[in-house]
Formats: sequence, structure tokens, C-alpha cells
Amino acid sequence: MVTSTHEASHRIFQDRPELLTPVFDLLGVPMSAKASVAVLSADVTEIQPLERRVDTVLRVEPSDGDHFLLAIETQGRRDKRKVTSWPYYVTYLQEKFCLPVLLLVTCQDRPTARWATGPFTCEVRGWTTQSTHPLVLGPDNVPMITDQRTAGRNLAMATFSAITHSRNPNATAILEALVGALKTTDTETAQYFGGLLEIGLGDTPARQTWRKLMGFTNFFPGRGTILEEVYLDGEAKGEAKGEARGEAKAILRFLEARGISVPDDARERIAGCTDLDLLNRWLDRTPHAECVHDLFAEDAVDTADQAEA
Repeated sequence: MVTSTHEASHRIFQDRPELLTPVFDLLGVPMSAKASVAVLSADVTEIQPLERRVDTVLRVEPSDGDHFLLAIETQGRRDKRKVTSWPYYVTYLQEKFCLPVLLLVTCQDRPTARWATGPFTCEVRGWTTQSTHPLVLGPDNVPMITDQRTAGRNLAMATFSAITHSRNPNATAILEALVGALKTTDTETAQYFGGLLEIGLGDTPARQTWRKLMGFTNFFPGRGTILEEVYLDGEAKGEAKGEARGEAKAILRFLEARGISVPDDARERIAGCTDLDLLNRWLDRTPHAECVHDLFAEDAVDTADQAEA
């Protein structure tokens, strides 16, 4: 099941590729000081009607050559299906792009992280045909950043640290350091990381701690954030019209971030809607929609039922 925590744990790599440098250092993977990073399609579906999708796929082009792909998966628990799907992802991507592939798995608990290291093998009677060795980020190798100056030097890494250690009893110290660092940066950056962290903390007690620490409005386009309470372009905070405009903008922004095409008629329908309850229902559906029409499907059924009544 895709959750907001799951989305935040890999989306941060798409939005903030500067996170890769400290991450590769943690994992012991040599990397040049400068590298170009591009987000690729995460779809690894073949012609057969079986959908397969990697969480995030990045094309990394270090300045010293040796380009490669980085496939990133967020894992919340052990899943026996990954024993075969992860090797499939690696093989498919290598074949499609003709580049070597690294598989990185992010975890928030130690048992899952230990399991995710593998190796995951395909073998018969002691003969190994294929072996997959994921790189893993988890509580044991992601540092707890509790110093404000350290957090300020790399906000992406500090945010990722807070998400990874969200279940740690000392999570408050990380959050306090991060909120202090965000208050010294520009508003747009602070709002981005503040919002991303809020959904990344999921339903942990750390999320409520974060809400209390935050002193500015969050507008990250995701499910279950302060955004759903108020999202304003200007200073019309609390006005219904401003809230509706913000909700519509959030829906469109999130669909765009997920790579879902929005035709002009659907864009106008969303942008022109002033019904906050309806907008909230659409917003709740965006993380699971495969196309824009999935947002409206249940509304069409409800309308038809009302007409028959």
C-alpha cells in the first residue's frame, strides 16, 4: 500500500538530488564531487497486462564518467514479492537503458533494513544464476542530525534523517535542529522541507511534535497535511475562496508531480471548483489515481444514483 510516508521517502531524492552525495558517502560508494542527475520514468511494465513500477529511477552522470541508474525503493516491512521483483527491476532497467544499475532501499526500522540487504538469489542445487545485493539506508547507517548548523548545511539530508528516525524516542532532538535550520533559510525552501517532512513522518508521534514546532504554513501537495486545512496563494488565509483555490492548485501540482496528464477540460474543472468538500475528496484520491479521470469516477456514480432516486 502506498502511503504518504512511502512517497516522501523516495520523492526527496527526485526533488533534491544533492542528497545523493552524503548518501553515497554513507554507503561507501565512490562518487565524484559533481554529477548530473535526471529523473527517469519509473514504469517497468512490459506488454503483458501486469503493471510494475519502481518508486524512483534516477540517471546519474558523474563528472568523471561511468554513468549509471539508481533505482530507489522505500520498504516499510518484509515483502516476499520483492525477492523476485527487485532483481526484475534491475535486469529490466539495465536492458532498457544499457547502463549498470544500483538498487537503493530506504527503511525506517532495523529488521526491515537487515532483511533488505539480501542477497536475493535465483539458484538451483547450489548453482546461483542471479544475485541481487541492494544498498540499504536505515536507522543503523543514517546519522541522527541533532545540531542546527549541521542541519542547515544540508537540509535534504537532515529531513531524510528525521523521516528515517521518526520512530526513535530521540526524534524530537532532530526535529528541533531542523526547524531551527529552516527558520534561517528562505520561505519557499522552508515550506518545501517542512511539508515534505510532515507527510514523511506519517502517523508517528513525531508528526504531532513537528506540527507544534512549525511556525509557518505548510503547502506541500500531499494527502493528510496542513495543506488540506488551508492552502493560500496570498494573504487571504481563512477565506473559503482562497482555500478552494489552494486545494485546486495542490491537486494539479500533485498530479503533475506523479506524471499524470491533465487535459484542459479536467484542469478547468478542478481549478474552477469552489466546493471544498469535493476538492478534499479529489485530493484524497490523487495519491492512488492512475489517470485524472479516477478523481471524478466516484462522483459520477453518486450523481447517477441521485438522478435515479
